[in-house]
Amino acid sequence: MKATVAVIRCENYQIENVRVAVQRGIQLLGGVSAFARAHEKILLKPNLLSGSRPEKLVTTYPTVFQAVAEVFKATGANMFYGDSSGMGSLERVARQAGIKEVADNLGIRPADFQTVAPVSFPGALLAKQLRLAAAVLEADGIISIAKMKTHGFTRITGAVKNQFGCLPGLQKAEFHVKMPDVYDFSRVLVDINSYLKARLRLFIMDGIVAMEGNGPSGGEPAAMKVLLFSTDPVALDAVFCRLIDLDPEFVPTMKFGEESGLGVYKPDEIQIIGDDIEPLINKNFQVVRRPPERLASARSFPTFLKNRISPRPVINYERCINCGNCVQMCPVTPKAVDRPDGDKNKKPIYDYKRCIRCYCCQEICPEKAITIKIPLLGRLIY
Repeated sequence: MKATVAVIRCENYQIENVRVAVQRGIQLLGGVSAFARAHEKILLKPNLLSGSRPEKLVTTYPTVFQAVAEVFKATGANMFYGDSSGMGSLERVARQAGIKEVADNLGIRPADFQTVAPVSFPGALLAKQLRLAAAVLEADGIISIAKMKTHGFTRITGAVKNQFGCLPGLQKAEFHVKMPDVYDFSRVLVDINSYLKARLRLFIMDGIVAMEGNGPSGGEPAAMKVLLFSTDPVALDAVFCRLIDLDPEFVPTMKFGEESGLGVYKPDEIQIIGDDIEPLINKNFQVVRRPPERLASARSFPTFLKNRISPRPVINYERCINCGNCVQMCPVTPKAVDRPDGDKNKKPIYDYKRCIRCYCCQEICPEKAITIKIPLLGRLIY
């Protein structure tokens, strides 16, 4: 059978419009009763990358979260929500993102995303051992509410990558150190989803206003006017790619997701229902349209040459407010980005010989001060 993805047009974030779109998308996939029942523990997993205001479009928009929460709360399920943010506690980040107020009004409590629960996964592509947030394993069902954004490392942040937030604490940074190659890292993303497959009941993507360019936190708004729904995260991400005219072959989680049995991504394996997708396609969407660099190929060059050809994060010091988030998030020791001489009055600088190109610094920068650039020699090669 083909994977089914519901494409629902939604003009804006007004709650009345979002409610109609969410209800329609879920109904097209069989109705809410297909995904939750009374008294079940249902975890809502939004994208809460950082404590950014809703209008910055870094996180799942509050009205999308609200509309989804209302639908599932009506089933009589026991609802809770959570994500492991890059910076700060769940409640603080959720409050800043506008999610906490919505959850509080609906009586939906924050989940335990601090306690670590170790699990074994012998069938994994790569990550045979995982340490997940306790709340994820306590849930009977998970509703994943991703945000439509670009990503400097994996090309897109979508339905598959949203479950990276199921790793609590500093583990996300640790995985970047352990898996600096984007293809290995993508295998880990697939492994997390595959382990949780029995619990992951529905994937929803907020693409009403997406983020293009320097995502996942420093990009620009792009009105895509769409919500996506599917039980297959790989197929949903493939439709996201189609909407932005990106070859899904350039997103490593696609092939690995198919290989693991997580989902499918080829057009003839996906049935699109709902609204006509063609008018929603944005061929001018700003995204890198080439495969990510393989670490192995970079290693084949001497270090001095690699640093002159590989894409790398660059700080715009006119934008930089010297908040230190990039230093805090850098996962390597010694830091690849740090303040000179440890002086907090000085703005951070890079030592590219230490940089593993995980782009955690770029991902967490609140001022869009860090971008990914290819050196001149690299541009000639790429």
